[in-house]
Amino acid sequence: MTIGWQGVFPAVTTQVRADYSLDITDTQRVVDDLVNDGVTGVIALGTVGENNSLTFEEKVTMLTAIVEAVDGRVPVITGVSEYDTRRAVEYAQAAEKAGADGLMLLPPMVYVPKPHELALHFRGVAEKTALPIMLYNNPPAYRTSITNEVLEMLLDVDNIVAVKESAPDTRRFTDLRNSFGDRYVLFAGLDDVALEGLYLGAQGWVSGLTNAFPRESVELVHAFARGDHAKAMEIYRWFMPLLHLDAEHDLVQSIKLAEQVMGRGSERVLPPRYPLEGARRAEVIAMVEQAAATRPTLTPATPVVEEVA
Repeated sequence: MTIGWQGVFPAVTTQVRADYSLDITDTQRVVDDLVNDGVTGVIALGTVGENNSLTFEEKVTMLTAIVEAVDGRVPVITGVSEYDTRRAVEYAQAAEKAGADGLMLLPPMVYVPKPHELALHFRGVAEKTALPIMLYNNPPAYRTSITNEVLEMLLDVDNIVAVKESAPDTRRFTDLRNSFGDRYVLFAGLDDVALEGLYLGAQGWVSGLTNAFPRESVELVHAFARGDHAKAMEIYRWFMPLLHLDAEHDLVQSIKLAEQVMGRGSERVLPPRYPLEGARRAEVIAMVEQAAATRPTLTPATPVVEEVA
């Protein structure tokens, strides 16, 4: 499937059982519900999907199940989050065989590479797969910044096509457009600066809280695209208390708890994460319930962006 690189791509959750085994059936249900609610694509095994808490075999099993559940209706992009280039290449190739439509490639975990090392890591993966690649820039989380210098080194790598920008400084969108024009498609990657990203040139949104409120997320982007800025702002302001959760250290637990409150998934997570407790859990539940009680009115027949097979 050709990826349109626009719209709303939720970073879907990995559902697990009480014994921490993968719940394939429930994950497929969660993903199917999101597709039915109008998302443009899905990100399998990103940060919210607890990529680094899974074994290689579990990742391939879960990706295969998600591809099966989506059944070609929207693109499936999978996170590639590994310690080194060799492991990243191994998973990228396995993902291609499993039917993924694209990759969301992260910097190497733990080691903080120099700019030329980071560029070589990305190039090393890209050269070993035919899949299109979105690079994932999130300096607060991964201590590595995909700078303009790095992107300059990758201009000739044709299958590196997009950048998910999760730096909290929205000036990055303008700087990237000024430096590279439309060479790299930009995606907003931090929920609570998503609308700012769209105004500054992002063509899509990789979102965490879409898992709990997919229709509102889709309508926000559609409203912006059709020039209904009042509706986009109304939804964004309603959504903002929850969107801030995406920038917190416990974002995975919070998003999965929000899913559970909305009857969409389970709050169970994989160690070393554990479900929220005490005042923090009560706070997140109250936020989700408040959002559910005050949901904005949506356009009845919001068109779903069609992908070209």
